[in-house]
Amino acid sequence: MPSLIETQRDGAVARIWLNRPDQHNALSPELGSELASTLHDLAHDDAVRVVVLGGHGPSFCAGADIGTMKASAHLSFEENLAEAEKLARMFAALGDFPKPLVGRVQGNVFGGGVGLVCGCDIAVAAEDARFGITEVRLGILPAVISPYVIAAMGQRNARRYFLTAERFDAQEALRIGLVHTVVDPAQLDATLTQMIDELLKGGPHAIAEAKDLIASVSNRPVDQALAEDTAARIARIRVSSEGQEGTNAFLEKRAPGWTKPRA
Repeated sequence: MPSLIETQRDGAVARIWLNRPDQHNALSPELGSELASTLHDLAHDDAVRVVVLGGHGPSFCAGADIGTMKASAHLSFEENLAEAEKLARMFAALGDFPKPLVGRVQGNVFGGGVGLVCGCDIAVAAEDARFGITEVRLGILPAVISPYVIAAMGQRNARRYFLTAERFDAQEALRIGLVHTVVDPAQLDATLTQMIDELLKGGPHAIAEAKDLIASVSNRPVDQALAEDTAARIARIRVSSEGQEGTNAFLEKRAPGWTKPRA
């Protein structure tokens, strides 16, 4: 049986592929477990600087696995809670991932698939992508994915799309903030390459710190505690070896040491 997650390496770039193409990469507990494990390994691999998340086949991820949905109807509350907590840990692995995570999005993107897109730092979608947060039509909730989706689309848009469960196209996903860029399907990989090249120009430690900064500052009151926190952050990174290298490279009009040509 092939792995549900396929990982490819290209120098400092790792590509994670959801590998259930015949099932439109539907989220099963087994796939979620493999994805969380893969993210953990890549988070601790210093050679990896950028990760791309995509789906083999016609769809990025069409949502929950049908077999899992059928089984959940016969589970107790405690059993359903255990399964939901596993799924929550998988999404936390996305949300807490310390390196740039770029979504490669095409085809059907429903339910948990939307959650995966919103767990990425940057999402590039093909024009053929179709989205939907469809849980209420099944009498259930997009509960586990909600923190990530609401952070991306905002509460006002969530009020519409969580409640109507209507499907929408890539341009609407762009308008409401689920994705950052929409391109012709033939240009999807070329656009991703350009995005990766931009990410590799940044200091690896600075990018990780920038991700942590966003998580820390978001929704906090602008007060003395926040001012002191942000001041300490910039002071620490200015005196770090990476901060020193970046500043010196700029002043000396040369490329910093981390911007090596891609393998």
